[in-house]
Amino acid sequence: MKMKSALQGSVLAVAMVVAAGCASSSSVDALSARLDRVAADAKSASDAAAAASAAANDAKTTASGAQSTANQALNAANQSQSCCDATNEKIDRMFKRSQAK
Repeated sequence: MKMKSALQGSVLAVAMVVAAGCASSSSVDALSARLDRVAADAKSASDAAAAASAAANDAKTTASGAQSTANQALNAANQSQSCCDATNEKIDRMFKRSQAK
């Protein structure tokens, strides 16, 4: 956004100098060169933002896959714990029966 404002400001400055009629060829050329640099900087910033957005989307997709895998692992662990608890209860009942006889 700063680049866009700088670009607009540079264009406005060039227009004011030319409209005032007090611009020399060298000052117009200098302003034009500055305007070109600002436009190149804005393009570079836009490209960097697009690349960052793509990287963020890739990271989001990877994180979503990792969360899904973690949820599956948690589900498997819970099922295993339930099975273990049931087995322990059976063993406890068997010992209680054998001691009761």
